[in-house]
This record gives sequence, C-alpha cells and structure tokens, in this order.
Amino acid sequence: MSVTTSGLQLNIRQRAVRSAVELLSSMRFAISLLVILAIASVIGTVLTQDDPYPNYVNQFGPFWADIFRSLSLYTVYSAWWFMLILGFLVVSVSLCVIRNGPKMIADLRSWKDKVREGSLRAFHHKGEFTVEGGTRAQTADTLAKLAGRLGYRFVTREADGATLIAGKRGALTKIGYIFAHLAIVVICIGGLLDSNLPIKLQMWLFDKTPIRSNAVINDIAAEHRLPVTNPTFRGYAWVPEGQYVSTAILNQPDGSLIQDLPFSIELKKFIVDYYSTGMPKLFASDIVVIDHRTGQRIPARVEVNQPFQYAGVSIYQSSFQDGGSQMQMTGWPMTGASAKSFAFGGAIGASAPLGASAPGADGQTIEFADFRAINVENISNGSGATDTRGVAHQSLKEAFDERLGSGAKTSKPLDLRNVGPSVQYKVRDKDGQAREYNNYMLPVDVGGSKMFLAGMRVNPDDPFRYLRIPADSGGTPREWMLLRAAFEDPKLRTEAAQRFAARSVPDGNSELRQHLQESASRVLALFAGADAPAGQPVDPQTAAGFQAVAGFIDKSVPKAEQEKAAGLLMRMLEGATWDLWQLARAQAGEPELTPDAQAARFVQDSINAVSDSFLYGSPVYLQLDSFRQVQASVFQLTRAPGKKVVYLGSLLLVAGIFSMFYVRERRLWFWLKDNGERGVDVLMAMSTARRTLDFEKEFVRTREAVARALGAKPAAGDAGTDRATQLHPTDSDDSNR
Repeated sequence: MSVTTSGLQLNIRQRAVRSAVELLSSMRFAISLLVILAIASVIGTVLTQDDPYPNYVNQFGPFWADIFRSLSLYTVYSAWWFMLILGFLVVSVSLCVIRNGPKMIADLRSWKDKVREGSLRAFHHKGEFTVEGGTRAQTADTLAKLAGRLGYRFVTREADGATLIAGKRGALTKIGYIFAHLAIVVICIGGLLDSNLPIKLQMWLFDKTPIRSNAVINDIAAEHRLPVTNPTFRGYAWVPEGQYVSTAILNQPDGSLIQDLPFSIELKKFIVDYYSTGMPKLFASDIVVIDHRTGQRIPARVEVNQPFQYAGVSIYQSSFQDGGSQMQMTGWPMTGASAKSFAFGGAIGASAPLGASAPGADGQTIEFADFRAINVENISNGSGATDTRGVAHQSLKEAFDERLGSGAKTSKPLDLRNVGPSVQYKVRDKDGQAREYNNYMLPVDVGGSKMFLAGMRVNPDDPFRYLRIPADSGGTPREWMLLRAAFEDPKLRTEAAQRFAARSVPDGNSELRQHLQESASRVLALFAGADAPAGQPVDPQTAAGFQAVAGFIDKSVPKAEQEKAAGLLMRMLEGATWDLWQLARAQAGEPELTPDAQAARFVQDSINAVSDSFLYGSPVYLQLDSFRQVQASVFQLTRAPGKKVVYLGSLLLVAGIFSMFYVRERRLWFWLKDNGERGVDVLMAMSTARRTLDFEKEFVRTREAVARALGAKPAAGDAGTDRATQLHPTDSDDSNR
C-alpha cells in the first residue's frame, strides 16, 4: 500500500466542498501548517512574551511595536491565529488518519496469501530449491518451523495442487504511522486545552472583561472575575510574609482578570540559602494551603522546580519581591550651604513627601521601590589580574578555554562579595518627572578607599551611574557633607582662599599672596558653580565641578599651555579644599586635622565626589540606617488539564517514530509443489517496503538457512544473491539504522 500526498476524495457534486475537503485532508496542507507553527514558535521563543507594552516600545520603537502588537506577536501562543492553525491542524491530520488508517490496518491484517507462482517468480528477491526424496507435507512442516524460528508469523494454504506458506514480520510499522499522526492530534488538543481559548470563550459567552485600573481585589466586580470551576488558567499571586491570598492575577493584553481559587495561600516564611561565594542556591516558601470547603490547613514547601499541587492547581515558586520592608533613613541635603541632616522613613511600595526638611525639595516625593538585604557584587576590576605594564598576558590554551566549553567558565578572576543592603527609590517632582536612585547602606572598598555608593539613572532601561561619597573615619558621609555644604558658602570659600594663600606664600610677598588668593577664590567659585552668569539657566553638565574648570581653561588659556594650567589649577583646588574642609569642621565644632596621606586621599576623593554631585539630580541623599525586612513570594498558579494529554501524545509520538524508523516490515512466501518422482520444488520470495543493505544481507541469510533446512542447493540461474551488491553505496547509511 502506498501513501499519497493527496487528500480525501468525496463522491459529492459540490465541487467547492470536494476541493476544500481534499485540500484540508491532504498531507501537503498538514505539512504547511506544521511549518507555520514552527515559525510562530520560533518567534514566541525569541521574542519575550507577555511583557508590558512600554517595554516593547523601548525595544523596537513605537512604529514596529504597534505593528508587532497588531500581529499578536507579544502573545503568540494565545493569539487567535495560532489557535486557528492548531484547530485546522487537528482537523487536517485527523482526516489524514481517517483516510489512510483503515487501509493500513487492513494491510496489517492481510497475509497476502492470494499470490500465485507466477507472481512470486516476478519478485526480485527469490530462490528456488529442489527437495529429493521428501513429501510436500514434510517439506511444508520443515519450512513452517524455520519461519517461526526466523521470527515470522505465517499461515499455510493449499492452492492449485500446491502449498503456500505466507509469513510476515515487522508489520507494526504501519501502527507507527497511525501513532505518529494521532500524536500530533493529541498534542494539539492538549495545547488547545491549556491555551487561552477556554478563557476567551468565557469572555465571549459570559461577558467577562479585563479590569484596566487598580482596585482592591475584594471590590472587583463579577464581570472581571473567573469562577473557581475555570478548567484552565495560568496566573500569578503575590503574597507577603504573614499574609494570604485567595485569587490569582491573569494578565491580558488590555488588562487583567481575577481568578478565584478554591483555597487560600498563606506565606509563613520565604527562605533564601546561599553558597559560600554568597550566590543564592535555594529559593523556597513555607506556605499553608487553606481549603475553602473544608477549612483544612495543609502545610507545604514550594521550591524552584518543585511545585506543590492541590485541588488540581499547581503552585510554582516563580520569583520573590519585597513585601513592604520598613526603612529608617537619614536625609542629607545635596543643595544649599546647610549640612544639617534629618530623619526620614517609609515602606517599600509606599511614598512619602520630602517636605520642608530638605532644602530645594519643592513638593518632591520619595517613592520606595525595592529593598535588597544582600547584594553579591564582583569587586575585582573588569580585566582581573593584569601585568604591571598594562598588557595582559594570556596563553593560547587560556584563550581557547575562555571561548569554548561551559558558558559559566571565565579566565577573569572574580572577587564576589556581599556588599550589604541597598534601597531603591524614585524622586518624583511636582510635574510628575522622576529619577531613580539605588543607595547602598554600608561603605564599599573602591580602590582602597571606603565609599558610599549612590546610584542614579533617568530611564528605567539605563544602568545606574554611581556617585562615590567617601566615608570618614567614623564610617559615615558626614565629613563629606560638611565639605559639600562649605563649597556652597561664599564666606567660607573666601576664607579658605585666604588661608591657602597665607600657607603657600611667605609674609614678605603680599602681592603674590593676594594674586594667589584671588586665583584660589576663582577656582573654588568655578568648581562650586558660583561663577555662572546671573539670570541664565545653569547646566550642571558644564557650570560646576571639573566641567566648569575645564571650560574655563579651554576659553582662557592657549592650547600650548592648557596642560600646565590644568595641573596648576588642580593643585590650587586641592590645597584650597583642604582649608575649606578645616573651616567646615571648625564651624561644626570639630578640631583641625593634621595633614597626612589618609587625609590627602580623602580630599582627592571628596573633590571627585563633589564634582559628580552636581549631576546627581536630587535635593537629598538618603542614607539607610536600619530596616525591618518583609519578604514576599510570587507564585505561578496553573491548572493545566491538557498536560497529561500532551504527555500521552508525546508517548504516542515516540512509539510511532520508533516503529516507523526502526521496525521494518518483511514478507516471506514459500510455494511448494510436487515434481513427480524427483521430489518437491520450493520457490521462496521475499519483499520489504524499504530496500536496504540490511535487507539484502537478511535475504541471503534466509536463503542459506532454507537451503540448510531442506538439505538442498539453490537452483541454477537464481540471481537474487548476485544483485545484492548492486545497491547504491549511500544506502549503507540506511542499513546502519
């Protein structure tokens, strides 16, 4: 039996219906659908699914983002056209099985025992034997036993004064075809059961609509909620420690649906375990499932890749977030001549106004976004260990090892350390514009100096750029804050310039001292941004810090002397800053320091930080003092009745493909007839659906086994064996299967 690519031929008059059924049931149509599904699956794998639409706008731009959304490429597996293709594929493959299945089953059950001697002689693989001195019954019995030993099932029939033995082996390869095609149908049905189609049907039939605004879950109306009996869903639940939820959120392209659960989930504790390097190795949640019908409380633990199942719903550990940790902070002004700190606090997920405590706040609000108690960072430099001359030496083996093998390997040494807690927040002004900040609680060792890292970014997709505030001997930013405020005080700048000039020039040269004092005062004013033209908007990129000094040099000094002038101004700035720092300490009631290497390093780091602070963009720096951590788990809740259906389809697919590729159908016939006083003439023939070198060798072995069993030799002129070596050499690959 041959399988054609044409479809089911109906004997009806309507030509359009007949052509449609023929196309729908044809193999070429099913293969085309499979190719389209494969392409769609590739798109769904490469393109992140179910992200917020603004993320796609940032990634592709508004033009392409809108086109991709109209094609439902952000929700490929729940798109209407994907469901439609799956439905057509189910129908098409089912019709293919309906068309070819009965024929294959009939061919499987057939013994092909209606052949005649002439037909067997036309076979390519045949052999003829003459048995002398034996009867046909004895010969038939011998050949029947031999066929059984060779693994053939057979029948014996008398026809036209002769005996026919028809055997077959490997007929289950036909079942493999049916299993493979049924597997596609079963898998597609399972996919449809677990898809968004049941939810879409409820939205169409029962007027369920997504909710598009924020609201208390208990107050959400019934038209936005799905019943407990919903057969399939995939949603998320956010549960802080000590609280519970009884609903899941199902994200939709235009909002969210609320899925009521037959139970509540109470989070007792979220657990994180770490490796010795500080990297996390375990995320787990100790939960209690409370059955709404019986009130039974079932304790359980949910870990990554180890879900807990109850009432047909699987609870997965998806991620974790902060559940509203309490922050106690100290606010330091970043503008103005005051360095007076103030207490500030809030909870993650909430907001608090800055109020009058921070100079220049002007109605700005702090929105607390996230808190992390542990931050494991790579403290080593970007290139690891390098040669003192600045050239990294690397052997050829190291170069190959870096680029080959495990993706986790690296030739660059890592120094992973826990740098302590951090808090992330936004500062939003009265116009609604916001900048995002990420501040570490503890000072971090940066190049041998202890620094408080204060990150800032304007756009959510940008990396944080860090302001490095040097820590004083007490491990606080207080000394730097005093110095920053002193730069904003014109009187202190003038007095610092006088002290610097008095230290640098002897008493006998008053003119040089006065000139140096004016130059130092000018440098301090430039660096503090006080030299900007009045009445013009101040650009922090150029009006203060090193940018302002560099702009002054570029405009006022010839190019040939700019490098020398820059060095002179930097030494002048460092010297005047030392005196400015001492004046700020005296104003705060602290004693003057004795110059040493550590103090000099602090002055250099402070100058760098003050220059960068003009780009910080916030009226206040919030230093985290203490916290009370509250964690929350994000669970994925799924009810997937099609999962077992897909497993069944996968099992059928494996069995079908194995049968089609590794089980070969073979047919064997013996035609026995009396030849008078000489004995019995035996005609043997073999056939297979796929001619391979293995079959050629098997035919030779079978013919030799028949000759040994009958005690006879092949008749002259039998050329079946000789032709066995005439197959194309490439067929040897098939024979190895």
